[in-house]
Amino acid sequence: MSESTPSVYDVIGMRRDVRAEFTGQVVSHDVLGRLLGAAHSAPSVGNTQPWDFVVVRDRATLATFAAHVAEARRRFADSLPPERKSTFDPIKIEGVEESGTGVVVTYDPTRGGAHILGRHTIDETGLLSVGLAIENLWLAATAEGVGVGWVSFYDEQYLTELLEIPAPVRPIAWLCVGEVERFQETPDLERFGWRERRPLADAVHLEKF
Repeated sequence: MSESTPSVYDVIGMRRDVRAEFTGQVVSHDVLGRLLGAAHSAPSVGNTQPWDFVVVRDRATLATFAAHVAEARRRFADSLPPERKSTFDPIKIEGVEESGTGVVVTYDPTRGGAHILGRHTIDETGLLSVGLAIENLWLAATAEGVGVGWVSFYDEQYLTELLEIPAPVRPIAWLCVGEVERFQETPDLERFGWRERRPLADAVHLEKF
């Protein structure tokens, strides 16, 4: 590894949930292919690889989904008490159109059949496997200098119908993927005062909780 190549620890520290920093430059097919390859290399329970990736670049679809997200954001803002709403108001929650590319990561609970090694007693390990694929993509993107923003302000059924996702497959994440001006030094939710990161010492327990 050269001195200019960031270590995995550097990349973890640099990773940000990108919203306002997209340049509008769409990532190349080669870069996107590498990111999807990293995601597809994730470990999974019983080696089921229960994920699929729907790449969305159609401008009309991006605009339609962005309008849906904006409405979901408005509903959430209206549900907040005044002091939290004032904190939330300046926080941008998506870059659906600005990024130019959406990668929707899905979960197929039936992949691998009825007898899945490792999922017999903890069914959620299938869903957690999809989370590992998302993290792989995110870290690979950060290493490439590409931004990723996870959009979660949507109705699952709406997105399922928009992208014609067949049952019982579920959409788990819409990831905005695009070129960025820069990565913020401080994560947005900390920078805008929504919530601070807990100290590591508060999260580590020895022997028993």
